[in-house]
Amino acid sequence: MKLDGTRKTLAATIGTVLFMGAMAWAAVPFYSWFCQVTGFGGTTGVAAGGAHDVLEREITIRFDGSKDRNMPWEFRPLQREMKLKIGETGIAFYEATNPTGRTIAGSATYNVTPYEAGGFFTKIDCFCFTLQVLEPGETVQMPVTFYVDPEIVDDRDAKFVHTITLSYTFYETDLPEDHAEVAPGIATETPKGG
Repeated sequence: MKLDGTRKTLAATIGTVLFMGAMAWAAVPFYSWFCQVTGFGGTTGVAAGGAHDVLEREITIRFDGSKDRNMPWEFRPLQREMKLKIGETGIAFYEATNPTGRTIAGSATYNVTPYEAGGFFTKIDCFCFTLQVLEPGETVQMPVTFYVDPEIVDDRDAKFVHTITLSYTFYETDLPEDHAEVAPGIATETPKGG
């Protein structure tokens, strides 16, 4: 039985809506994958270990830390910059303090500038890979272990980069279900969304 014009239009419309919904659903993971593979937008790479080669050429790494305006933590890099040989593994520390009377969870986003260096800045381990939870008054030092991939010297744009800036921004997030929200004996404020 042939579909008449109205049924064809309805079927085409439903098909288009389903296709667009599937594309919207897939856009975020695809974009994340694309950024990780290409370093687009300053997205860094991730590796299980250090680089295989270390070059004689040095590069300066600068560190920046900020927080969302609603994040009550204090957050800063413990060093402003370091010089490393390209391919050499470095470790830098950031410090976070929870000055409030309540337990707060935080999540860090990051990027690298200039953007053309993003795909060559490779993290081995980073506090940004996991949720951070700080008790009232707690201060922690959080490491990031990284290297700059030696292939940067062969890239037509990135080979001219002499300084890379690694920036983190912390945002408050919901506490995990299994985490006690209030430390014993401490007066607290009412958490956001709670």
